[in-house]
Amino acid sequence: MNEQPSLPPVAPAPARHWPTINWGVFLAVVAILLAVGSWLGNRDQSRGLKTDLARRITEFDASIKESQLLARNADELTRQNSARLNQIESQLVGSKEQQQALETLYKELARDRDQWALSDIEQILLTASQQIQLSGNIKAAIIGLETADLRLQRLDKPQFTRLRQAISNDLAKLRATPFVDQTGVSLQLNALAEGIEQLPLSSDHAKSPAKDTRSKASLAKDLLSEFKNLIQIRRLDEGEPALLTPEQEYFLRQNMKLRLLTARLSLLSRDAAGYQADLKAAGKLLVRYFNTQDAAVAAAQSELGKLSALNPAPALPELKESLAAIESYHKDRQ
Repeated sequence: MNEQPSLPPVAPAPARHWPTINWGVFLAVVAILLAVGSWLGNRDQSRGLKTDLARRITEFDASIKESQLLARNADELTRQNSARLNQIESQLVGSKEQQQALETLYKELARDRDQWALSDIEQILLTASQQIQLSGNIKAAIIGLETADLRLQRLDKPQFTRLRQAISNDLAKLRATPFVDQTGVSLQLNALAEGIEQLPLSSDHAKSPAKDTRSKASLAKDLLSEFKNLIQIRRLDEGEPALLTPEQEYFLRQNMKLRLLTARLSLLSRDAAGYQADLKAAGKLLVRYFNTQDAAVAAAQSELGKLSALNPAPALPELKESLAAIESYHKDRQ
């Protein structure tokens, strides 16, 4: 075997020496660097803060000025509102006083409204009662009671029920009373009085109308007829009317007119006895002195008979229930 030659021993490499670090100085330097960096950062931050603070102070000053302006405006508006409020308060006080006065007046009106309505109704009933008593005007009295009942119906209050019932009862009595048309009967009597002049008397004689040309025989006949009529013999005890002179005829017709006009006055004054007496006397004169065979006389006689059958003064009811109900209501309120 070949033996390898032995190598000489290698000397170890010399050890490398590093520089020794002074950690205290190093840390101090680092601290200084950090401090400088922090100072620089703080300075930049401080500058930013100062800038921002200056900007904010400027904005705040502007805001303060704006706020002061708004405050002045608000103060002015407050003063205006205060003045308006004082004015409104004074108006409110006045309106409250007016409202209180109106409420007081309304209460008085509400309290007296029934009394006023009752006074009006009482006046209506008294007027209706006077119409019945003085002129016997049933129609006017009915209208008055219907008006009073209509007003009570509009009020629609239960305290007036008794009064409405009394008015209804009196209305029923008035409607059941016979109605006399005084105006119509008065006009009929007036027409009869005016027509007396045209009614023929029973003593009148028919006269032949005159002719311009008549024969001698006809003329002689007429003369003979007239001659015969000059003398007539009548029996007065048999009810035959005597011949009347023109003056007596005039007074007869005037007497008839007077009787009819007096009957008219009796009708208006509700004098039943005088009315019947005058019509009876006029009927007797008509039968005795007027030609009852004549159509106009017969018509006048028939009309006198119808008028005589009327009762110009029927028994009229009194409004006792209605007036008593009103009197009772007055007593209840007292």
